[in-house]
Amino acid sequence: MPGKSLPDAEQLLQALTDKMRPEVGPETGLIGIHTGGVWIAERLHRDLKLKVPLGTLDVSFYRDDYEKIGLHRDVKTSSVPFEVEGRHLILVDDVLYTGRTIRAAMNELFDYGRAASIRLAALVDRGGRELPVAAQFAGATIAAAPNQTIELRRDSNGRLELVMREN
Repeated sequence: MPGKSLPDAEQLLQALTDKMRPEVGPETGLIGIHTGGVWIAERLHRDLKLKVPLGTLDVSFYRDDYEKIGLHRDVKTSSVPFEVEGRHLILVDDVLYTGRTIRAAMNELFDYGRAASIRLAALVDRGGRELPVAAQFAGATIAAAPNQTIELRRDSNGRLELVMREN
């Protein structure tokens, strides 16, 4: 968006890591939501030195708008390589907006078992919630108009960048 620069994604990720560090134990299950949430979760998992393997979710089949939008062309597989039952979990997404992706992710997680707790970490909270969902950990809150999209991109070196575009 002309005239509005977004914060550095790498700095936001460091801030998010610092916020989470005192709240996360080595047995916490970290689960990234494809695609940007997985990128964030990979880095958090490494930097927080978690022992439990990293999980990933593709919530395409759990979306409440699946009937309307159909199957995306880039559907990934979900993988939760640890016991969910009774474990404290943190879902990780890149940009929190309406809350519908998080609702879909929780619905999918319930198929794996009953977690002790589920918290949410997002690199960016952009507001505009349609469901009662809140991030317990956020790198930053960035106001964006409904006709704007905030996207996380990763370059060939793995460096993260936030981009805002008009719809």
